[in-house]
Amino acid sequence: MSATTQVAPESPEPETKEARLKQYLCEKASDGEMYFKSKFIADEVDLSAKEIGALMVKLTDCAELEVEKWSYTSATTWRVAPA
Repeated sequence: MSATTQVAPESPEPETKEARLKQYLCEKASDGEMYFKSKFIADEVDLSAKEIGALMVKLTDCAELEVEKWSYTSATTWRVAPA
């Protein structure tokens, strides 16, 4: 008989793309506001820049975050802060 132990991850992986992006933004903005362009965080959240842009519009109604379309210079810059 072999004894194997499964270690549960510290925080489970969110099930939806929106939940994954929201969790990432909450962690990054926990110390204050942050500014970013979708194309620069796409690899970190395993989403395309286009998917992030579409999800950011949905997250403008999120209770945990303040999401603002901040500027547009070759790509949208988003401002995110804790609510």
